[in-house]
Amino acid sequence: MIQPEGTNSIDKYRDRVSKFSSELDLGLVIYIVKKSLWFMLVFFILSLAAAAVYLRYSQPEYQSSTIIQINENNQASEVLQMTKFDGGDNKIAEAIEQIRSRIFLKRVVEKSDIQVSYFNEGTFKNNELYLSSPYLVKFNVKRNAIYGVKIYIVFEDIDSGTISFNAGGSNYNIPFTTSNVVPSPYFELSISRNSNIDTKTFSSQLTAGNKSYFVINNNDNVTSNLQAKMDIKLINEAARTIQVKVTDINPQKSKDLVNLISKEYLDFDVERKSESSKSIIAFIDGQLDLVYSDLKSTENNLQEFRKTHSYTIKNDAIDPNIVRLTRIEDDMLKVELDEKILAELQQNILKNKSIDTYQLISLISGTEYENAIKEYTQSIQKLLLEKEDLLYMVTPNSENVKQINFNIETQKKLLIETINAVRLKYKSKYSSLTQKYSEYKSKGINNPDEDLEHSRLMRLFSISEKYYTMLLEKKTEFSISKAGFVSENVILEEAISDGAWISPNKKMAIIISVLVAILVSLLLVFTRYFLHDKITSINDVVNNIDASISVLGIIPNYESDVPVSQLVVDKDPKSQISEAFRSIRSNLHFINNSEGAKIIAVTSSISGEGKTFVCLNIAGILAYTGKKVIILDLDMRKPKIHKGFGVSNDTGMSTILTNMTPTKDCINKSHFPNLDYITAGPIPPNPSELIISSRLNILIEELKLTYDYIVFDNPPIGLVTDGITTIQRADFPIYVFRADYSKKAFVQILDKLINEGNIKNLSMILNGVDTNRSTYGYKYGYGYGYGYGYGNGYYSDDKAEKKRGFSKLWK
Repeated sequence: MIQPEGTNSIDKYRDRVSKFSSELDLGLVIYIVKKSLWFMLVFFILSLAAAAVYLRYSQPEYQSSTIIQINENNQASEVLQMTKFDGGDNKIAEAIEQIRSRIFLKRVVEKSDIQVSYFNEGTFKNNELYLSSPYLVKFNVKRNAIYGVKIYIVFEDIDSGTISFNAGGSNYNIPFTTSNVVPSPYFELSISRNSNIDTKTFSSQLTAGNKSYFVINNNDNVTSNLQAKMDIKLINEAARTIQVKVTDINPQKSKDLVNLISKEYLDFDVERKSESSKSIIAFIDGQLDLVYSDLKSTENNLQEFRKTHSYTIKNDAIDPNIVRLTRIEDDMLKVELDEKILAELQQNILKNKSIDTYQLISLISGTEYENAIKEYTQSIQKLLLEKEDLLYMVTPNSENVKQINFNIETQKKLLIETINAVRLKYKSKYSSLTQKYSEYKSKGINNPDEDLEHSRLMRLFSISEKYYTMLLEKKTEFSISKAGFVSENVILEEAISDGAWISPNKKMAIIISVLVAILVSLLLVFTRYFLHDKITSINDVVNNIDASISVLGIIPNYESDVPVSQLVVDKDPKSQISEAFRSIRSNLHFINNSEGAKIIAVTSSISGEGKTFVCLNIAGILAYTGKKVIILDLDMRKPKIHKGFGVSNDTGMSTILTNMTPTKDCINKSHFPNLDYITAGPIPPNPSELIISSRLNILIEELKLTYDYIVFDNPPIGLVTDGITTIQRADFPIYVFRADYSKKAFVQILDKLINEGNIKNLSMILNGVDTNRSTYGYKYGYGYGYGYGYGNGYYSDDKAEKKRGFSKLWK
């Protein structure tokens, strides 16, 4: 038995891939595409069906958007010419981060109606009711485990029903009425009808058979979900506009949330900017109470002095020494007051680690020492603003925040040292004034002691009054500043209509499904192309053989069922297949047209390639010319000739070669003129030995005396070696391949027969070619040996002609 040389399948696959671009067999690709059309159609149907299911059952999402213009201005501060601390120029980036921050979004959640979510439960998806829920729930949570749990509600009538839920591994069924609070271990609920839903609509929703439930949401989780569903982007940097988008499964909810975010940001911006004024006003209010007490005390002391001493204010000329002493006392009190304020500030800084810098700014504003410590206050203010902005993005324990805290503490230390230096300066000035006061007083004054005491009390009253008046003025200034903090940011575009449908995208889903079907189809086609190892054309034989091979011809597929006898050339002489065998007969004459009897030996690689079919019809077409032909069935392991002619197989080649029966007793006449045959006979135990015996040679010589052609139906040479002897001695050795059945590896057997078996005149026939496959499959018939393609055969009936027309249209 001759076997094809084995090669590694991986190497073969790599070789096909490497040659794919340069040796793409377009005809084979088209053929595979045609064979795969039903699979491709199934892929498209399944892909489109998957898209339809996705579009039908996926949860739709809606998106709403609003546009905000970011501006920065404080008219009150400009009018009052108050000191303005700039927190940076990049207000747009600051605004984007503020809106995106959890602190801000939590404010939005707390002011919205999304702490409770209402749903109608479906088979595949749930529908969120939002504001269209027929009932509303107010709650007081006792245990956090109830957050996110589905609480089903069933109304028995418009005022009562039952709620049920599973929490902590236990099932709860609790009756309720709309007039009472519903108690449970996890919450207290108050269920009421939605006043926006009329009774008729409410009743219809109850009887619609919808399975309703609600979910109590944790604010932190809702904030996280909102943060994930929100998108902010800069639209126009020159116009300072940003767009805020919110995506949700309920269109009205997405609209309400995005509008609430934009409006809440304006309020948030005002609150953030007015924090300094609020803090300063609160500090001034505290100081006013203290100063008012001092002012009231000095006023009472002055009145008591005048009443007790019956003191009358004199309008006479004032002693210059008294004037000087009064001025010195005024200076001393002012220095004492300023030093007292600094002492309070220093004590406050040392006592409270987190001193309010806004208070400090308000107190030093307009004082002599403002410039001395202004640099440090501005640095602290700038660092505090940086810290506030940074806390929107990072946690308080981050390294950046720690670094800013360190810088703030450093600036505070420098501020305290500066305050100490200013206090020392005031103390020194106070000592100098005290010394001058003593000097002038020692010179003697003509006025009585009552005048001096009265002057002292007046000065104390005047200083307290001035300090109180100053605080009132500061409070008025910062109140006006606070009132002037109206947000300059503008909502340029609100979400007016409900959110637009954005997902699932019908057009994109269909496009993707079509692309997936195309890709899978291409993958199928090229996978079948790479794995294709069947002979479909003469080209496949020629490209895989190293020897020169003659092509006798191509036999097309038989359009009808092959008869039991397998003889078809006599059934329809004008058919395409009959023309194919006539061409093979002509080519045999071209190969060898010498006188004398000729031996034709037909073999193949394996059973099923049609060697018996070819053998019978070649014999029949030769008999048509008047030549005497005999067929010998040498395939004694699997005989078929007797089946074709419908005779018994009791005697035949096996009995002739074993001398059990004479030759003349085994020759059978067919219904075909000039065509005889000898069956294989009973299956012998040693068919190989019988074929190579000398008795076969004697038989051949006997038959040559009577017949012009002796046709051997050999066993498949790829399975057994029985037929090699007859192939070697044949005048016309023929090797049969069957299109779309024989493997390309079988060509190596043919190659071995020519090169190693030294059978130089070996010819081949390609059987079972689909001639409807355009020129593909026999396009290489011309130019190899004596063969040529059979696209020009003719049919004998109109039905065939009609079929041919449809085939052309398909092609």
